[in-house]
Order: sequence, then C-alpha cells, then structure tokens
Amino acid sequence: MKKATGALIGLCATGPLLLALPILAIGAGTASASCSTDAAQGVDTAAVARQVKAILDGGDKVSVSVPGLDDPAEQVPNAKTIQATGVAMNIPARGQVVALATALQESGLRNLTYGDRDSLGLFQQRPSMGWGTANEILDPVHASTKFYEGLKKVSGWQSLSVTQAAQAVQKSGFPDAYAKWEPLATALQKAIEPLLRKAGDPSPSPSPSGSADASSPSPSTAGRCSADGDGTGFGTIPAGALPDEYKIPATAPREVQTAIRWALGQLGTQYQWGGSCTDSHGTDPMGRCDCSSLMQQAYKAAGVTLTRTTYTQVKDGKAISVDALEPGDLLFTEGTADVPEHVGMAIGNGLIVHAPHTGDVVRITTLASWKSRILAARRVV
Repeated sequence: MKKATGALIGLCATGPLLLALPILAIGAGTASASCSTDAAQGVDTAAVARQVKAILDGGDKVSVSVPGLDDPAEQVPNAKTIQATGVAMNIPARGQVVALATALQESGLRNLTYGDRDSLGLFQQRPSMGWGTANEILDPVHASTKFYEGLKKVSGWQSLSVTQAAQAVQKSGFPDAYAKWEPLATALQKAIEPLLRKAGDPSPSPSPSGSADASSPSPSTAGRCSADGDGTGFGTIPAGALPDEYKIPATAPREVQTAIRWALGQLGTQYQWGGSCTDSHGTDPMGRCDCSSLMQQAYKAAGVTLTRTTYTQVKDGKAISVDALEPGDLLFTEGTADVPEHVGMAIGNGLIVHAPHTGDVVRITTLASWKSRILAARRVV
C-alpha cells in the first residue's frame, strides 16, 4: 500500500516491491504435501450426504427469491443441495457457481428422469459413462458430488472461465452454452450462501474423503496437518491452487468460514492495484482484487464490514499476537506497523490467502514464509 501521486491513496504494494520478496516457489501440477492424506481413496458419497443433510437442516429456512428462475419451488431446493454439497466438500464459491451454471444449462435445475440417450438428473450424467447407476444419478447429492469430483480433477480450474470449467467436466457437444448462465448462477450462489452453514456440530462429522467411520478425527485433530502449524508440510503450492488436504476449519465462527470460502473462490484471478474485487472473474480489470479489497469483499460476503485500505484495516478489529493466530485473522507485512503495505488472511493449517502484486494472481502461501515479516495482526470477528 504505497501512496500514489496526487490524491489517490495506494491500496496494496505494487509489483517491484513484492517481487523482491521470498514468495513461495511455484511448481507445476498439484500441491505437494508431506502430510498423509486419504484423498487417494476417493470421496465417500455417503459421508458427503450426511454432511449435506446437517448443513441444510442447520441452515436458515428463509425463502430465496432470485429473478430469472421460472419454477423457483422446484429449482431453489435443487440449487441449495448443489451448493450445500459444495460446502461439504470444501469447494469454494467459484466452483459452486460453475456447478449451478452447469445444472441450469443441462436440466434447468430440475432433476430430470430423461435426457439425451441415457442422460439423467440435474447434470444430465450418463450411467453408461461411469457417473453412477440411474438411481444414484437421480440423487441430487450423489450427482453434485460426482460433478465436484470431476471439477477438482481439472488442473487449474480456478483460473478458467465458468464455461471452460463446466465444459472440462461435462465434455458437452455445446461447449459455449454454459456462459449465459453465469449471472444467474452467481446470483443464486450469493443468495443461498448466507442460509447454509458448515457442519460443525458437537457430534463429529464424518470426513467426505476416505473412511466413512463417523468417529474418524478431522484433519485438524488427526495429527496430519495441524491447524496451528506453519504450513510447511504442504510443500510447494502452485499459483492459484488450494492443497487438496486443506479443509476450512469447521470450528471457526460462521462468518470466518464464509469469508475464507469467498476468498478461496477468487484463487487464480489476476491482481489489480486499486481493484474493487467485486468481479474478479470478469473482464473489467478494476473489478479484480488487490490485497485489501480481497479482505474487504471476503468479509462483506460474511456480513462483516471492513475499511478499504491496509492503512485503515490495520486498525479494524483488535490487535492479536502472531503466536495466537486463528483462522480469519488479518496479517500485515511491508512498510511499518502503523502504515503497512500488504495484507493477507490466515485460513488455518498454517496457510494464508492473499493477492500479492501486479502480474500475479490470488494465491495461497504459508505462514512460515511470512512469519518473520509480519508487522501486525488483527482479529475482526
């Protein structure tokens, strides 16, 4: 956050300043983590279904009204299920929008019992193509789970347009058809998000990945990747990627979970100094994120108001010790403690999400790579 010439106030550090810093190295492919993972065992759809039920049962029952739906009574419950499945599988908001846009195109958000050849359900998935049995595909949670599984296998999907990401999963004969649904899918996602909550009840929630044993500890308690570590166990994290082993902390306040989830939805989008972060995936550069607007808009999605610049955000909330960080805390580097020039958000498991500088993208880095340079930390929830 440097001052620009004239009356314009700088919002985040610009390229030359941060390019000289020891930012985490970037590698090709997926994140390499030294912590053990059961991801190779695949997703337990029964465990996901239990989490989806907990999320839907625990969420607000307020009706959703979004212009553009022709049969909300049928479409909205299906949209909620698709989105709740995304929440259960720790899919960021951007991925939920991709799923909603896909279902709008394929079925009009209706659980169809017919389609082209043997296509069925919300996503018009085909039993003959390995999406599951007919009965499984007609289960909205199963169908949504399989779609998200496919999306997660698409390398760099966070950096793709909605239609590119959807097509990479669906392999449709009409590859450009999904784009027109992005505005409605985005409006639905934003309207539904406040009504859902991450399952974090006193009763343990089974992990969607691997074993369905309800007594299995979560990643933060299983000794695999400790929630209060420094993130070094995740190894090299590619630009715009989120390690598969990462889980949004279920014990964090709801507002923090929402803010983290929203911020993760911007992964891979281009940095823009002075950008508002109100349309980071759009074509207008000024709708993209800089470091402080990413923090502001993430918390706005959670109903928490932050000021706009790092100069003022360093006064939001309350000061905390770097040794007592919790998910959602804001961390400031560069400049001085009173006038910091960069900010990121702790997201748990020793990881930070931030928008680094011109020429880079919203990305994940480790607390270990920041710790010696942190000037201040603030808790806003």
